[in-house]
Amino acid sequence: MSYLSIEFCLLFIAFFALYWGCRLSPKTQNILLLVVSYLIVGSYSWRFSLILFIYTCVIYFFSVMIAASERHAKRWLILGLCVSVINLALFKYFDFFRYELQDLFNLLDLPILLPAITVLIPIGISFYTFHSISYLVSVKKQELPVANFWDFALFLSFFPSIIAGPINRAKDFLPQINVNQPREILEPFRAFTLLILAVIKVYCLGGLVNEHWVTPIFANPLEFSVVDLLVGLYAYAIQIYLNFSGYTDLVTGIALLLGFRLPINFNLPYLSLNLREFWVRWHISLSRWIRDYIYIPLGGSRRGFIRTQINVMLAMLLSGLWHGAGINFIIWGACHGIGIVVLNIGDRYLGQGWITARSPLMARLLTWHYICFTWLFFNSESLSDAVDYLTALTHNLLIEPHHAGAFLVICVIYLAYPMCKNLTEWFILQLTKIPNYYLPLVFILILWLTIYIAPSGMPNFIYANF
Repeated sequence: MSYLSIEFCLLFIAFFALYWGCRLSPKTQNILLLVVSYLIVGSYSWRFSLILFIYTCVIYFFSVMIAASERHAKRWLILGLCVSVINLALFKYFDFFRYELQDLFNLLDLPILLPAITVLIPIGISFYTFHSISYLVSVKKQELPVANFWDFALFLSFFPSIIAGPINRAKDFLPQINVNQPREILEPFRAFTLLILAVIKVYCLGGLVNEHWVTPIFANPLEFSVVDLLVGLYAYAIQIYLNFSGYTDLVTGIALLLGFRLPINFNLPYLSLNLREFWVRWHISLSRWIRDYIYIPLGGSRRGFIRTQINVMLAMLLSGLWHGAGINFIIWGACHGIGIVVLNIGDRYLGQGWITARSPLMARLLTWHYICFTWLFFNSESLSDAVDYLTALTHNLLIEPHHAGAFLVICVIYLAYPMCKNLTEWFILQLTKIPNYYLPLVFILILWLTIYIAPSGMPNFIYANF
């Protein structure tokens, strides 16, 4: 069930009324949240709910053992982390590695035949795996005590963030579950603003960009000119930002209405002057998770310059693999890793921010184009599709462009993008000036115009696939 569907909206209104009807009992609210979260996961498949519950029981057992056995806490932590990673690998990467291993066995003439098993990827498994790892590590570091089992189950299954994030940290989110005082709706004007922005971004703008530019150009790249192909890359960069940041706005707004705060996940990423800054601004909860649970444990920047670059590459390769079991995602991660390594080398031998210091605009343009180049591998279904697109980019110089106007429009959008810095705060301020009894009419008018302009069909959340 899409969070943008009319069905979800109506069900959420009914749940919202029931939820706040139990305002004086946060424990009852938690039970309602847990039941609804499992029902939403089960709406995709009842097996997904069962897998999530079994996984929750197993991880909770490891947390109890970590807390109870001070002498062997590290061993229990390592075992728990291995179980988490193996569980994710079996469900998400079995098919990918089965084909690769089978090809290797065939090449070596080894008489080994791996079983052909169709594995369904449970919805949200990447996100609740990361949530559980943060919990185990926090228990080991004694940042928080072992949680109540049902609180922990809600932490892993919390429906606003289980489908496509943001990634919650146990030490930040569990205290929001385990409360005794009645909850309150947090920042209602901000919550409704985020909901409106989400519908506009995902349903309208993202849908239009995808329908007119991304889908037709990526479907047949060899038929388009270089200008059109650049439009396709730029448009996908815009679409994935609108789609993912719009989803984050949506679930953040829902969480605020339920009395919870989710971590900030985006901060105008296409204003970045280099790739390091991009990862500080894009999918912030993931980049911080990778930094804290992969990059720093590998040694971070503490073991010399060369080892630092190796750690960067490993972290970005794992980031690519996390996004999907395919060679194109690994290449996408490798491109970002190589880009950051080159940036680090330049800073070391040419001076910190050697491009930015000379021309911030040039630094921003170079970063933007490199990011758009990497999105090519991210959006391509296979490596051959990406190669076709690259071939067309280097050969279709004489074909007349079909989307020259779109190219100019995107250039204007890119130049105007810095003006959106305070857009959310400005919109919230305008809402506070409107009398409360007019607000429903304003919301209905905005939603009606959005639905009227938007293309037909229900848009997918791109990051729900990861």
